[in-house]
Formats: sequence, C-alpha cells, structure tokens
Amino acid sequence: MMRIREKASIIMTNGDHPPLVEVINEKGMNEEVGDGVGAQNVQIPLLVYVSREKRPSLPHHFKAGALNVLLRVSAMISNSPYILVLDCDMYCNDSSSARQAMCFHLDPKMSPSLAFVQFPQKFHNISKNDIYNCRIRSLFTILWKGMDGLEGPCLSGTCFYIKRKALYGSLMKEDVDIMKRKQYFGSSNDFIKSLDRHYKLNHSNFSNAMLFKETQILASCAYENQTKWGKEVGFLYFSVVEDYFTDFINLHGKGWISVYCDPARPAFLGSCTTNLSDVLVQSTRWGSGLVEVAISRFCPLLHGPKQKEKQMSVLERMCYAELAFFRLNFIPLWCFATIPQLYLLNGIPLYPEVSSWYFIVFSFIFVSSQSKHIQEIFSIGGSIQTWRKEQRMWMIKSVTCHLYGSLDAFMKRMGMREANFLPTNKAVDDGQLKRYQMGILDFQASKMLIVPVVTLVILNLVCLFGGVTRMVISGSVNEMFVQVGLSFFIVSMSSPIVEGMVVRKDKGRVPISVSILSAVISMIYLLLGSLIIMYW
Repeated sequence: MMRIREKASIIMTNGDHPPLVEVINEKGMNEEVGDGVGAQNVQIPLLVYVSREKRPSLPHHFKAGALNVLLRVSAMISNSPYILVLDCDMYCNDSSSARQAMCFHLDPKMSPSLAFVQFPQKFHNISKNDIYNCRIRSLFTILWKGMDGLEGPCLSGTCFYIKRKALYGSLMKEDVDIMKRKQYFGSSNDFIKSLDRHYKLNHSNFSNAMLFKETQILASCAYENQTKWGKEVGFLYFSVVEDYFTDFINLHGKGWISVYCDPARPAFLGSCTTNLSDVLVQSTRWGSGLVEVAISRFCPLLHGPKQKEKQMSVLERMCYAELAFFRLNFIPLWCFATIPQLYLLNGIPLYPEVSSWYFIVFSFIFVSSQSKHIQEIFSIGGSIQTWRKEQRMWMIKSVTCHLYGSLDAFMKRMGMREANFLPTNKAVDDGQLKRYQMGILDFQASKMLIVPVVTLVILNLVCLFGGVTRMVISGSVNEMFVQVGLSFFIVSMSSPIVEGMVVRKDKGRVPISVSILSAVISMIYLLLGSLIIMYW
C-alpha cells in the first residue's frame, strides 16, 4: 500500500497545516465482501485523501480553492477526463449514475460542447412535513428543467459529472506555447504535461518520493501565485457561490452547455438542514454571493464573453439574472409588510375600492400568481399545506436572509468587510430533530435572524386588530378591504410564529426576550410612522 504523507510529528490544526496527500487504496486492490458461501472478492478503486495546505496569512478561497487543489492533484494521480463532485454530506445512491452521465458525455453530437451533467440534490432525511422547504422545489423541478431546454441548467455545487478540460479554459490546444501555459496553470512541468490529451500516466517512471514532492507543490498555498487559477482557470474565486459564478463566466459564458438528468431513482442523496437557524444561515450565504455577482461588473444582464460567437442566449442570461437579483425582493416585501399596515391603522386607504374596476387588476395579479404556485405544487403531488409552508419560508427568508445577504454583499463591494463562508451544521440535538419530524418550527436561532420576522408579525397583528376595529366603526369596508386582506394573509401564513410566541412552552419556542424586543421595535415604528403621517 503506497503512502504519500507528511511526517507524523507535524502538528495538524484546522487553519494552519501543511499539505497532506495519502493514497489509502491502490488501484486494483481486492477486498472480500460478504460472509460465508456468498462472499466474493471485489476490486476497490484507487482511493486518495487530499488535504490542502492552509496558513492564516494566506487566503484559501473556501470550497473553490479546495476543488482546484483536487483538480491539480488528481491530474497527477489519475488524470481522469471526467470528475464527479459531491459535497461532504452527499453520497451516491445509484451506482449507475456514472453510466447515465456518460450517455451524454460520450454522445458524439453533444460531447464536444458538453461541460457537465447535473443531477438534482435530494435528501434522505427530509420529513414528511418539510417545514423548511429543503426540497428547493422551485429550483430543481421548475427552473433547472426550464434551463435544460436552453443551454442547460446552472452548476449546483454538488451532484454533477464535469469534463476536466472544461475547467481548464481555452489553453488546451497543443500548439500553445509552454511558457504561456505556465502563466495560466503554474510552474509544475508534470501538471503541464497532463494537459496533453495524448499524455498517459505512468507512475513507474518516477518514485513515490517524486510523486510526493509534486503533489505537495500542487496542494500548497503558494502554487497559485502569479497564475490564472481562480481567475480564468478552474473554479473561480470572486464569489462564495463559486458554482454559479464559475458556470456563468467559465462554462456557459464560454460556449459550453450542460444537461439536467433527473432519474426516477435518486442518483445522490444527502443530509438537509433540519433546524431554522441553519436554514437561515445557509440562505444568507447564498444570497450574499449571488447579490455580490449581480452588483459587480459580472452582472448577468451586462457581462458578455469576449468571443462574440459564443454568447449565451437572451433567455439563458435572464435565468442567471433571475437567480442573481431574486434576493433583492426583500425591498418590496418589507414595503408590503409595513407601509399598508401603518396606513390601515391610521384609516388611510392606499388601494382601489372593491367597487372600482382597478380592484379587478389587483385581485387578478394576486390570485393568478398564487394559483400558478398551487398548480406547480399539485403537479408534483403536493397539497395546500405544501403551498402554505413554501409561502411561509419564502416570506421568512425574504425579510431576513435576503436582507442580510444583500447588505453583506454591498458591504463587501464597498470594502467594508471580507468574504466569509460559514458551513451549516447538519448535526442537531434530539429535541430539534424531534420537533422537525413533528413539523414544529424551532426558533433557537440568532436574535438577528428571528427579530425581523417576529417584529413584522406583531406589527401586522396590531394593525389588523386596530384596522378592523376602525373599519367596523367607520363603515369603511369598501375602502380598506385590500389592506385588511393583506394583513390577514401575512398573519395567517405566520400562525406558527404567533403560536411560538404565545402558546408554546417548549425549548424551541420564540424566546421571551425576542418577543419583547420585537414588540418595542413595532411600537416605535407605529408611533414614528403615525407622527409622520399626521404632520405630512
């Protein structure tokens, strides 16, 4: 068994350690599987563990940096033309997924321009209720299938088979000068040789010590200095959503296409987040990365590749723009959740009367959008409860994750803070897991994430009660109907939050301190807003 590793005396810490490459199983090694008469020997494939170098003073570029190290090291060990990328919490549920992907990759008509085959993310631990909308139905059953009819779906960060040379960029031609290749790919002669399509690995030509030295160099922090790694080669470093950005700039942006493969039996399964805190943290991180791209020079509506003949279609570009700009919906949602309610409490109508023809326009837009949402859910076997849960989580994420993610992106663009990557913790305590399985929201999260939601619920409760009282007394049902209906819709969708504040006594309820702080903020807003309206 071949071992390529550092000396055991070196102390390894999470953020400060040298590179480590260890070949655990050599290719062709046999292992006995099964007991008794049915036991048989199976061949175990080459298995290699890689840990890139990390130093506190040098950037490691999060997940994109790790993928680029694996890309380089694997070129020295196997140099396989196709690569499967999985997150640490995903596993292969169907071994035929490779064959399914190769049906596309080896298609002579499609293969020259095909970059990757994307499978949907599915999870083994989603409860029947799915109270946190972890299936991400709108993405994997609607948007990705729609994009598959164009140039293909966006890279999803996991569950895809990608062509190695698609990540190497345009310098794969054999007539490219070697010095120019080194400017792009680094100084490793062995890695440069691996770019040649005719190059065959032959580890017998060099000793384990030489392989060890080369992989150590390729996995070091300093290797990417003065190269195009993370800029034009491999997975790109500009945003923490490296999958979206790499795909838009380096893959679809340069003429490659992709394919969406969604077999009846899930090809891959993983662990979804099962508590509200991790769901909101994860969505905030995604929102920050996507908005950062939207407000940069790489804006999907404006950025175009240098090769004019390889430009994306307008519809494909609009799909990328929708993903990038969607998080900015926190602006209209905060307006809809606060301004009409303030005017309702003060008895001032903002919308057309029920008897007006303009009321038909408002009601048609709302009813048609919700009907389309319900129709999509019914088409995949969902129910009205599924619609309510998806609507609720969309509202919660919009006023919290999308707000904080967008603010974080603007602060990073202005140089006020550095990029960060907070992986979600999929391990939860027994109480949280039990509540998740029972379909009960768990509000054990940061106050910064919970207070905005609770504040809006209290605000709408107060305005709904006060507005209905005023409406009954004054007889202004015709004028105030839309504003009352809007507040009622928000409150009815937020009933689990009201229950968490008032009824529940378990550990996962809304903390009393959060309720008090939210009530104070709501009262301050209503008082200041009423004064402004009064003296306007």
